[in-house]
Amino acid sequence: MLRFLNHSFKKAVVLLTLLTGYGHAQCTTRRCLAEMLIKKEYLSQPQTENCTQNIFVKFLEYQTLSVDTKSLLLISRLRATLEWTDPDLAWNTSVYQFNEVILPVSKIWSPELHVTNGITTEMSHSSPDLLANSKGTVIHSVIINAQVICEVNLFNYPFASDKCPVAIQGWSRMGCGTNLVFGELKTVIASSGEWETGNATLERKRSDRNFILVPLSIKSTQPFITLVLPSILIVLADAVSFALPLGGGERNGFKVTLVLSFTMSLIILNDELPGDGECSPIIRFHFCCCLVILVVSMLWSMVMTRLSAEGRFGLFRRSKGPVSGNAGGGNAKEDEEVKAEVGVDVLGGVKEDGQILKKVVNFLEAIDGKTRESDRNQRFASKLDHIFFWFYLNSGIATLPTSNSVMVALTFSVLHRMF
Repeated sequence: MLRFLNHSFKKAVVLLTLLTGYGHAQCTTRRCLAEMLIKKEYLSQPQTENCTQNIFVKFLEYQTLSVDTKSLLLISRLRATLEWTDPDLAWNTSVYQFNEVILPVSKIWSPELHVTNGITTEMSHSSPDLLANSKGTVIHSVIINAQVICEVNLFNYPFASDKCPVAIQGWSRMGCGTNLVFGELKTVIASSGEWETGNATLERKRSDRNFILVPLSIKSTQPFITLVLPSILIVLADAVSFALPLGGGERNGFKVTLVLSFTMSLIILNDELPGDGECSPIIRFHFCCCLVILVVSMLWSMVMTRLSAEGRFGLFRRSKGPVSGNAGGGNAKEDEEVKAEVGVDVLGGVKEDGQILKKVVNFLEAIDGKTRESDRNQRFASKLDHIFFWFYLNSGIATLPTSNSVMVALTFSVLHRMF
């Protein structure tokens, strides 16, 4: 019996020796070590006594891809280099003489980052692999694409500028989860359409609330040229149109064309104008002032044309009623005398020269009276038109520069959404 046990013990020692030697021979490469770590299948978060895992964001790069001015959406891209410690992935360098090894990200646990105030957030791995060292430290990079509702203050559009928060957090519930510790932040300064991004800064609201404060400003040159400048030029053309004469209809036709053209341009530009947000852009007030000025100028020109032609402001002509018998008796007798005289002239060829000259003079005096009345009406209408022109010019000079100055200088603060 003792002999049998001694023989079994020797066989067990030989077997263990073979297995140990085989194991050392198998893990003489990095790939062998990686496969050994993969077989552990540690897919859950490393859990310490306080149930919180610190994630060091060693490097964070922010870039604004675009800004949807109409919907007030900030579309951004973040690239983060993460570092955390997983003690179960550590190994003894005296046994496995490698300091680093590459592991597939899908085979071990890795943290997830979220933009908590974004309507859509998509995180992807910048590489299918990550780097782990012998102390259990893991280094990995991720990319986050997010759309954030950013209530930018557009009151000063197209000279608007504001700051938009982008809140970035890890997962945590009831004291368990991940805690982000940020390092360096880099901002990719680039133009995104009509918007420019300034240097972003890392801010903290609470110990578990971190966000990137992104300064945004509009490149005012393009919207000023395409929106503000045409409206100013149209009002200027309307002011110059006062040099056209009141009669003939050229001025009225020109002013009607300006009003219709400006109205159609506003309808077309409605899709390009920014959304209201909390503060409606003052450029809408600018366009409203321009349209009111053009319409008032057009109506005034029509009224002055009527006054110049007929000497009254009435919108409707007064129709002449039927002539009564008493009132028209004298005229009837006078007509009969004229017919009798004409008959005598035709029949007898006899008519005194004085009566003919008198009628010619009366006719010429009537024409001269109408001419003088027409001239008087035109002078009166022209005088009123000149007075209105100076009032119109001063009002335009006061209104348009004032609205543009307000767009540049006056600011309002907007309380951004809590997250």
